[in-house]
Amino acid sequence: MSAITDLHALRDRLKPSARMPVVFLGHGSPMNALEDTEYSRAWTELGKSLPEPAAILVVSAHWMTRGTTLVDVSSLPKTIHDFYGFPDALYAMDYPAPGNPVLAREVVSLLASHHAAEDDTWGLDHGAWTVLKFLYPQAQVPVFQVSIDMGRGLEHQLEVGRTLAQLRDRGVLILGSGNVVHNLRAMRFGGQPQDFALEFDRLFANRLEARDLKPLADAAGLGTLLRMAHPTVDHYMPALTIAGASDGRDQLTFMTDAIDLGSVSMRSFVFHQVA
Repeated sequence: MSAITDLHALRDRLKPSARMPVVFLGHGSPMNALEDTEYSRAWTELGKSLPEPAAILVVSAHWMTRGTTLVDVSSLPKTIHDFYGFPDALYAMDYPAPGNPVLAREVVSLLASHHAAEDDTWGLDHGAWTVLKFLYPQAQVPVFQVSIDMGRGLEHQLEVGRTLAQLRDRGVLILGSGNVVHNLRAMRFGGQPQDFALEFDRLFANRLEARDLKPLADAAGLGTLLRMAHPTVDHYMPALTIAGASDGRDQLTFMTDAIDLGSVSMRSFVFHQVA
């Protein structure tokens, strides 16, 4: 079943549920925000399927901290163009959604055991706005980001997701943005997917489908395969956040599972409950 067909089937199942879904999107190149691609089309369709949340909490691969988890409490998060060498039209894009300082400060308290702190200097990096512009193109829903603490292990990010999960019952959409495989050093322009990319992507999907999350956060157990899939784990950690925010009542839907440029998995997924 294609991603678009799958999303059409999702539409009627998502909207009646009082508990918000959790979403992970493989965002890939910033050019997806500018071009008509299978990924941008799938994000548009997903946006039509999702209920409108009271707020959106984004965990992006591109806000990395160490020793703390920062929460953006700004009232109007700025659009950050954190990339180089792209067309001028991409730098001209803006996503003027409001923030939600009150809720963001509650999240700081919620994540107190994760050394959380307020921040009003960040905004929305390209891991956030390049996908949000398709999900909610009117930029009408309040949105704020939570950083990933690179000083802690993979299991820590699962725990962050478990803690944030209670926000699902308050109308908050938790959105992770990164890539299940992300090795830019091994890219093949126009080439076939690398074997290690296919292997790690399949392993991740199989463990997620089985709700067997512990092996996905076991860096030692994943060993060389993890290091090949992720020379650094920043793009992997948001996928663990979203996995951690799911529970046994959720149904899992995969979408856009292609390997782009040989070594970047565009796999995206939604955990949702059926009313």
